[in-house]
Amino acid sequence: MDDFTIRTDDLTDPRVLALLDYHLAEMVRVSPPDGVNALPLDGLKDPGVTFFTLWQDEDLAGFGALKRVSADHAELKSMRTAPAFLRRGVGEAILCHLIDAARGFGYQRLSLETGRTADYDAARALYRKYGFADCPPFASYRDDGFSQCMTRRI
Repeated sequence: MDDFTIRTDDLTDPRVLALLDYHLAEMVRVSPPDGVNALPLDGLKDPGVTFFTLWQDEDLAGFGALKRVSADHAELKSMRTAPAFLRRGVGEAILCHLIDAARGFGYQRLSLETGRTADYDAARALYRKYGFADCPPFASYRDDGFSQCMTRRI
């Protein structure tokens, strides 16, 4: 795995905003119109969300966020690897950081929503590798045939 630096981010760097725009466009491209659950910029700036970026030197490699669901439950949001960094351990690095950060914030459960289609196979495999298991919809999610909810205790 490459050497990465992960930091809490304020979502003002143009490189971060460009990758967020790409992330949102990809979610629209691979999801049904009513199945896009990615947070836009204003949602990621909500006080209940902590946003992290992952860097290699001055190059943005990816990002991910934690969203508070309740006092003991958080949700993974907006995990994305920059195209130039695919298959270099970015997703795993940010996921491990998010799990550690959630534990540090005192959460006891960590959940996520992803897609069920082949476009999401790699993401689901990564989540399963780190102990996430399928679960019923949580928070405001519903069983729509596309969304796959997963959870684990931390």
